[in-house]
Amino acid sequence: MYSVRESIRPSADLRNHYNDISKQCRENNVAVIITVNGRGDTVSLSYDEYQNIKARIELLELLAEADEDVANNRVAPIQDTFDDLRAMLKGK
Repeated sequence: MYSVRESIRPSADLRNHYNDISKQCRENNVAVIITVNGRGDTVSLSYDEYQNIKARIELLELLAEADEDVANNRVAPIQDTFDDLRAMLKGK
């Protein structure tokens, strides 16, 4: 199971301690939840963690689309698929 550790900080910390928050995100792989008036407002992540989450979401969307194709019988024998791919590659 994939999970991201979280830390909660008030918005004033973002303004006053940005470098600390950035370091916490990068080095500890922590999502920092910024609050305004005690309520969640934004989330700060390291760029690498953002890319990781984005890739996971894209993969899940592809898998959901494939699952829907199977459920709606939009499938073809694997040999046909490989034959089509080979033909496409030879055409390039």
